[in-house]
Amino acid sequence: MAAVRVLRTWSQNAGRLICVRYFQTCTNVHVLKPKYVCFFGYPSFKYSHPHQLLKTTAALQGQIVQFKLSDIGEGIREVTIKEWYVKEGDTVSQFDSICEVQSDKASVTITSRYDGVIKKLYYNLDDIAYVGKPLVDIETEALKDSEEDVVETPAVSHDEHTHQEIKGQKTLATPAVRRLAMENNIKLSEVVGSGKDGRILKEDILNYLEKQTGAILPPSPKAEIVPPAPQPKDRTIPTPVSKPPVFTGKDKTEPIKGFHKAMVKTMSAALKIPHFGYCDEVDLTELVKLRKELKSIASARGIKLTFMPFFLKAASLGLLQFPILNASVDENCQNITYKASHNIGIAMDTEQGLIVPNVKNVQICSIFEIATELNRLQKLGSVGQLSTTDLTGGTFTLSNIGSIGGTYAKPVILPPEVAIGALGSIKALPRFNQEGEVYKAQIMNVSWSADHRIIDGATMSRFSNLWKSYLENPAYMLLDLK
Repeated sequence: MAAVRVLRTWSQNAGRLICVRYFQTCTNVHVLKPKYVCFFGYPSFKYSHPHQLLKTTAALQGQIVQFKLSDIGEGIREVTIKEWYVKEGDTVSQFDSICEVQSDKASVTITSRYDGVIKKLYYNLDDIAYVGKPLVDIETEALKDSEEDVVETPAVSHDEHTHQEIKGQKTLATPAVRRLAMENNIKLSEVVGSGKDGRILKEDILNYLEKQTGAILPPSPKAEIVPPAPQPKDRTIPTPVSKPPVFTGKDKTEPIKGFHKAMVKTMSAALKIPHFGYCDEVDLTELVKLRKELKSIASARGIKLTFMPFFLKAASLGLLQFPILNASVDENCQNITYKASHNIGIAMDTEQGLIVPNVKNVQICSIFEIATELNRLQKLGSVGQLSTTDLTGGTFTLSNIGSIGGTYAKPVILPPEVAIGALGSIKALPRFNQEGEVYKAQIMNVSWSADHRIIDGATMSRFSNLWKSYLENPAYMLLDLK
């Protein structure tokens, strides 16, 4: 065994004491890196504990890669960090989820390109991350040719840092499943997936946890409703002493980001469009009866059938007759592009703000297919998981403001589109039939806005009348369906 000799050399320079530690094994002399040099009076240097014995085990040199945020398209230059799926010290494999980011157009899950260990997170939740800047540092052994930067790291002894086992196979799992695994310290590479293509499901995580610990995750506790104690009738209730209210709130300033930032950009561009409005009311009595008959059939297929699929299909049939409403103009309004696809957008109110995903190619979809797609978009929109494809490419828009309340609205056109409609709530009101008799009618008001540079009032009125006729007489749509 090679003898180990530890030498300490003390010297004094300008009142500052310097301690240098080095050791010699056989003929090789290893001088420790600056982390083993202590400059008293210079706090920027790190000094190992003076009582720690000098180790002779071999030091391992790791390669740390700066994993940068890649360009996610659509001209997006910055995103907001919404959720981290890893923490410092976690082991990741290729295609494992790193984090979820929110741009002004969509939510995107960032996945790892390497097998390795997370060494550093560059951002906290709700921080702004920029394209081309590092997201995390990953320590990896096999670094392939890439554009990522390698960060030099000091030697770390093998007994001071133990790596978890890294498996290079692709792991398929949703972010929710990954989060559940992370919270229970379960490595996805050890779980056998029962889903399609080996995808790991929530049930797989729960079964794995039960086998390992014999425990089952408890259900969410439900709040117990305690009825108030009855008060005797002859009991007098004391009058509270009123005190002047004291306001202790403070103003708060925060940056505009995410979908709100996209709204600022879109609405600023919409100010350049000369809007004109057109309003009418629609008798949906027959459509209400038809939906009531079809609702159970759609429910049996696992689909929630609302009025929106009928509104979208009637709009698409109308756009076939008035294609200028399904067009766009260039920035200088010199050219009109008539869109072949009817990608009709639906304004949605979510926790992240106003978003407008669109149903693609409504002109070739059935009512049931439109309802299926709307269900998918609403489900993803409620959890902020809509993709960029879902949120771009719209050609015409309907806003169902009536689902919240209200009768009339003044919708704002979403450039580069040229028309938009806002739908009010459906109300039961008295109306006269052709015989002059009063009956209970289901009335909805619609408010249209159009770009007056290329669309005149007569065109908008004719389109609205055609759309209205399809909804008031749903059987008419059968004549034009393809």
